[in-house]
Amino acid sequence: MAGIVEFEKHPADTLKVGKGFSLAKADPDATPGYSGNKADGEALLADLDGKLTALQEMLFAESRFGGRKRILLVLQAMDTAGKGGIVNHVMATMDPQGVQFKAFKAPTEEEKSYDFLWRIEKAVPAAGMVGIFDRSHYEDVLIHKVHNWVTPEELKRRYRAINEFERRQTDAGTTVIKVMLNISKDEQKARLLARLDDPAKHWKYSGGDLKERAFWQDYMDAYQAAFDETSKDHAPWYVVPANKKWYARIAVQQLVLAALSDLRLEWPKAEFDVPIERELVERS
Repeated sequence: MAGIVEFEKHPADTLKVGKGFSLAKADPDATPGYSGNKADGEALLADLDGKLTALQEMLFAESRFGGRKRILLVLQAMDTAGKGGIVNHVMATMDPQGVQFKAFKAPTEEEKSYDFLWRIEKAVPAAGMVGIFDRSHYEDVLIHKVHNWVTPEELKRRYRAINEFERRQTDAGTTVIKVMLNISKDEQKARLLARLDDPAKHWKYSGGDLKERAFWQDYMDAYQAAFDETSKDHAPWYVVPANKKWYARIAVQQLVLAALSDLRLEWPKAEFDVPIERELVERS
């Protein structure tokens, strides 16, 4: 389309975690497959809003007539990486009745009394929904590995449990998209300082963010382990460079659009005689 700079290579191909992937070699400043600038990216994001909205409505409509398809977008990242911006900018055009959003905080005492997947199972999207997890079951292998809260044997069990859980989801008709927003340590520092410099953003700042920042490399190692153990064909990981917020947003939008397009959605066929119903409406 004239005036719109599109991706030369799709993020589903350039950002997918495959065999031999190294997080240490992934550049958070890069814009893989896209040659445009910030303004171009913002124009592309807006241009595709209508397509995203139409596909989401079609997904929801199919489910009203027995369709089992659904989407689960898992967002993981270090603090300040932009998960909220992804939700606000990429998902804002969707009909709220077709979106299930869940932000996972530290587990409650009740949740701790069950297996770590118990609270996750209850939040999976229903048929026809686009589900979004802001943090997820991966917290239970990331932070637990970093702080040695569980044994290596328990970590291995959790990786296996995650793979089995995600396989159950895909078997039930769910397309799972797992995104790690990859920012650099320097970029996180700049964003933390920006929050402190702006009174309107003080509510976003937490001293806990600074404490976890001290374990930066441990977290990178934990993410690499999670990718190695759980990036599968049925539920792949995508590492999205996120130093440039505008790029992260268009990349995730492309991943969601591709997932919806791959579902080959169709509008439900009318179960009534349209000409007769038109005539009845005109007479009313």
